[in-house]
Amino acid sequence: MKTNDKHLGLVTKKFNDFFLVDLKNQENFGDSERFLCKVRKSINFKDQLIYVGDKVVIDNIDLKSKRAVITSLKKRKNLLARPSVANISNIYIIFSVEEPELNLSQLNRFLISAESMEVSVSLVLTKCDLISNKRRSFLLDKFSEWGYQAITLNLQKTDNFKNLLTELRQKECSIIMGPSGVGKTTLLNMIIPGLQNSTAPVSNKIKRGKNTTRNVELFSLSNQSYIVDTPGFNMQPLDVDIRLLPNLYSEIYQQVIDGRIKCKFRNCLHVNDEGCNLDKSFERYPFYKEMIESSKSHYYQNQED
Repeated sequence: MKTNDKHLGLVTKKFNDFFLVDLKNQENFGDSERFLCKVRKSINFKDQLIYVGDKVVIDNIDLKSKRAVITSLKKRKNLLARPSVANISNIYIIFSVEEPELNLSQLNRFLISAESMEVSVSLVLTKCDLISNKRRSFLLDKFSEWGYQAITLNLQKTDNFKNLLTELRQKECSIIMGPSGVGKTTLLNMIIPGLQNSTAPVSNKIKRGKNTTRNVELFSLSNQSYIVDTPGFNMQPLDVDIRLLPNLYSEIYQQVIDGRIKCKFRNCLHVNDEGCNLDKSFERYPFYKEMIESSKSHYYQNQED
């Protein structure tokens, strides 16, 4: 049985020239249907590629063979470069408190990279069974000052996991990001029953994990909620206009909102600028300053090239 009606779908997996597209709550399709699709040859997407997470229109639907044809691509909200995923609504930054040891500089880069996507960013701390309650409270207070209400997990137990799962089921499309060895694959196996991605122990020599995930795919968590299964180490390359960096740090942005910053110049970068009155006493200021100076060096190097 075939139908030529057009339907809006979501690309959940991509391989070679084929795409898996989900239709949800569509008349005649039940609660959820998945179709194997190819792009109609006569369609020109202006040299755009289709990625996992893209919303597309399909027709020429064969209900028996579960095949269809993609006829158009909807405008996307955003696009992660690595891994290539479109229309992310929420990013969860995952870091372990031990094994591997928490690296604050690296964590900051993950957070700022995620903030540059202009989506909701959350922080999840794993392996919290390896630290004392005092250390856990200290870290929660620290990251609260950074602007994040961190979620703490022990991946060997279900403490706080159920709350995280409930939260994820209320989001449109979430992605987990973090360095190797922090428990991303283990967490995804808990979130997506039956996924069973292979996990690898942390190397004693290098004290970081080995990449274990290979394919990018969306998995449904609820009627309108998905999570991305992503390959390996996944930090978005930080390529942000230097003038926008102050807005990505909550400690700076909050001073602006509260009216506490009245710098002499509107485009003040808050690093040795004349007439700057930013309160620089917050913990992440050295990280911020380093990012600004690095961005300046990158800018001038490109100018010389």
